[in-house]
Amino acid sequence: MELFGLPVVQVYLYALIVSGLITILYVFFSDIAEGMGEGSPFLDPAVILSFITFTSAAGYIIELLVEWHSGVVLAVAIAIAIVLDILLYFFVLLPLSSAEVSLAYTDESLMGQVGRVIVPVPIDGYGEIVIETVNGRISKRATGYENAAIDYGKEVLIIEVKNGTFIVKEYEPFRFANHE
Repeated sequence: MELFGLPVVQVYLYALIVSGLITILYVFFSDIAEGMGEGSPFLDPAVILSFITFTSAAGYIIELLVEWHSGVVLAVAIAIAIVLDILLYFFVLLPLSSAEVSLAYTDESLMGQVGRVIVPVPIDGYGEIVIETVNGRISKRATGYENAAIDYGKEVLIIEVKNGTFIVKEYEPFRFANHE
């Protein structure tokens, strides 16, 4: 069978190549199209592009492997694409859209964390602390709580943040008293 003057196999192959290229472009420029699929998940460009890609790939493979009528091949390819698209949406796209991963932090979000002094904190002066987070190591300017001096290598608890300066106190971990 021919479509647009081309064998159906070639139409599936061209559709697969074009939809694959558009999908690659969408991956790079998806921020521009952000929010297009907010109203309905079926209007999401990722879902539409994956449906076209799955349909053309399944149609191409089925046309090469079996001698069915082109209408039957198209129906089977669409059925396969619907199943794969639903699986892609519910098991990949939906969890990714609800995942909230951010490397951003605020100084206030570090309050209550434990850090280590890397530049000693003098009385009425500034030193430096390093805080290890899931994002990596962060070094910040620090001063002692109630102007206390803190030596190098000591663990400190971040009490508060004022104008980008961390006010810290030497950390004393809670230990249960041994009653014998």
